[in-house]
Amino acid sequence: MASILHTLGPFALEISPGMGVRWYGLAYLAGFVVAWMALRWMAKTGRSMMTVRNTGDFVTAMVLSVLVGGRVGHVLLYEPSLLWTFGSGFPFWGLLEIHKGGMSSHGGMVGVAIAVIWFARTRGLAVLHVMDCAAFICCPGLMFGRLANWVNGELWGRALPESMQSSAPWWSVKYPVQIYEGNFDLSLAEPARAALAASGVAGAEASSAQWPQYVVQACYSGNRAVIDALEPVLTAYYPSNFFQAITDGPILMGVLALVWWRPRKPGVIAGWFLITYGVLREVTEQFREPDQGVLMVGPLTLPMLISVVMVVVGAGMVLACSRRRGVEPVGGLRRLG
Repeated sequence: MASILHTLGPFALEISPGMGVRWYGLAYLAGFVVAWMALRWMAKTGRSMMTVRNTGDFVTAMVLSVLVGGRVGHVLLYEPSLLWTFGSGFPFWGLLEIHKGGMSSHGGMVGVAIAVIWFARTRGLAVLHVMDCAAFICCPGLMFGRLANWVNGELWGRALPESMQSSAPWWSVKYPVQIYEGNFDLSLAEPARAALAASGVAGAEASSAQWPQYVVQACYSGNRAVIDALEPVLTAYYPSNFFQAITDGPILMGVLALVWWRPRKPGVIAGWFLITYGVLREVTEQFREPDQGVLMVGPLTLPMLISVVMVVVGAGMVLACSRRRGVEPVGGLRRLG
């Protein structure tokens, strides 16, 4: 079987060129809706100290904190040049171009932590318990966010070993836009160019310097002849987006559900979230291509370094919160409503 070829467009519904409903936005919306439903269920059945009325306000605060924290975190960690990048088209400032992708999960978590502290104090709730609830319900959103990265064709995995390239497995991923990269030998794409010319596309003419763009457009338009000619010469990559969607979603939530199967002292679940997410992220980052220009310490990329810190902080939280005296365990998924 052939590798998975990325030919997804960013729009679920394109109203006009460059404008419409993006899959990226729908993915985030789905994450917030699932989080609200889960939190509302926990409040209704006594698994949370929150009231049902509070759940909507809390999820609204999470929406704002994830968007602001995720975007600011991405820009500060990965693309600081966007802070001084301005254009003539809306939204004019590179920092605000969320529609183009570029959200940091670590930044989003910092934003959520700030929102949790504010929300808990204004509602008279225990900060650590609200943090536990946030950690538990955010897993679907993390999963949908990784799938949104896949739709946008960003955060590529590492290239498969050379020994696997000639017969790449079905789960590997190839990207037509690879031919834009400076190290790609365009002579390898000549069969795709010929297939494009045979279909009558003017951009495939020898005098045109834009033919790689037309080849890519043909792939995303579903031109089978061009796809069949180009796919064999593309590099196969690990599907890191899917790896992290699985670990950040069902695996992470499954671990937290097991830990919270019976009531725990506030803060324990948040601590286990940091430990589990940090370990899983450390593993999956082995299959992800490091972002260009990002800080590296030896073989460790910036996300790996942050994940190490998360594991240490999480372990400290679990130990400290578990030993707190005079604090009763709360929650417990096994409880009947």
